[in-house]
Amino acid sequence: MNPEIVEGDLLDQTTEAIVNAWNRNLIPWWLLLPQGVSGAIKKRAGLEPFRELRRHGLIPLGGAVATGAGKLPFKAIIHVAGIDVLWRASRESIQGSVRNALQVAEGLPVRSLAFPVIGAGSGGYDAAEAERLMLEAFAGIRTGMRAVIVRYRKTS
Repeated sequence: MNPEIVEGDLLDQTTEAIVNAWNRNLIPWWLLLPQGVSGAIKKRAGLEPFRELRRHGLIPLGGAVATGAGKLPFKAIIHVAGIDVLWRASRESIQGSVRNALQVAEGLPVRSLAFPVIGAGSGGYDAAEAERLMLEAFAGIRTGMRAVIVRYRKTS
């Protein structure tokens, strides 16, 4: 599978679902001050996706779960545990997040999914290396799903 790569804002994509680079759900969502992708999602989607996410309990590192999209115009948000308890990403967490997000998406009524660069930002990974690891994971997947990797760039 070869995802499209675009620059822009994840929340402005025309896909049916998006991926939220999250954590393992060890800390209650209401104690966290989401930053980056999660912060933008919380600001525009509202709290409901995060309340729903908490009901899923602990997410294995690299795992993924789907919730509703709150006030966002998507059919779903797929939350991936892309960072460990020390807020660090790894090859395994990045690549597992890609594989598991796509697997969860296959079970939803969606045919397109936008990903942030998982592991960059709060995860501490170099963005180019994180993207390379994502592309490596995508290469081993066969699906009819349309995937987009969004390199964050502020839009005016």
